[in-house]
Amino acid sequence: DFHLALILLAPFLAVTVIAALLGPLALGGWAFSTESLAPDLSKLDPVKGLGKLFSAQGLVELVKSIAKVILVSVVAGAMLWRFRDQILAMSYEPPWSAAAHGAHLIGLSLLVLSLALALIAAIDVPFQIWNHGRQLRMTHQEVKDEFKETEGDPQIRARVRRMQREVAQRRMMEDVPKADVVVTNPTHYAVALRYEQEKMGAPRVVAKGADLVALKIRTVAQAHEIPIFSAPPLARALYHGTQLDQEVPAALYVAVAQVLAYVYHLREAHEGGFAEPPPPTDLPVPDDPVPGP
Repeated sequence: DFHLALILLAPFLAVTVIAALLGPLALGGWAFSTESLAPDLSKLDPVKGLGKLFSAQGLVELVKSIAKVILVSVVAGAMLWRFRDQILAMSYEPPWSAAAHGAHLIGLSLLVLSLALALIAAIDVPFQIWNHGRQLRMTHQEVKDEFKETEGDPQIRARVRRMQREVAQRRMMEDVPKADVVVTNPTHYAVALRYEQEKMGAPRVVAKGADLVALKIRTVAQAHEIPIFSAPPLARALYHGTQLDQEVPAALYVAVAQVLAYVYHLREAHEGGFAEPPPPTDLPVPDDPVPGP
């Protein structure tokens, strides 16, 4: 009757419940969420269902399910064949004796099935843990995409930096016509200096550059008739020892003062029609114009 069937199935139900409760613990613990209770029509989409079925993950799950069914069927068939005589003999036993005998056979069968399923779990659980970790690890492209979202596209940032340099260089070139003199290497470096006695404590660097930028500074200076003074040691010291829009270091005051004095005298000579003064030589340029602390 119903009660006898319930007693016979109780061990199987108990094993099923225990496996359902302990299974998630092997993969990291229980997770409670109400999202799965919400209606989702996309779950009824047959196209997505077929896509999942024929995906790599879906094929793996299908193979595992088939293997489980085959293993359980083989074990169940083997148990039935092994105890076929005892099963047939139970029809001649008293009801409670047959029930006890049947419960024993069912328990033994469940034990064998549990061992078979444990063998599958011993292979499946490590695979699931490995696969879960692999899915959590981001691919190289995903890392690049996340970096773009958090830090910005490297190409865009490089373009922004290039535009910033171009804007800064354009502003610097606009200040070259305001300079009093451009000190050159004469080809590799060019540094434009400006000095206003009433407003500045010392001459300031309004533009500087190397190679092509230096050439552009010289070109702009020539176009605006700004004196260009060739002094390689001083040009190198100014280029490496100063910052844009800052005063020259104290160690270069004397050398820069001699250059500016020459430029002022040269300007007066041109305006008054006098003979040009001789350019200064042997400018006092230290090896380290900006000594450390």
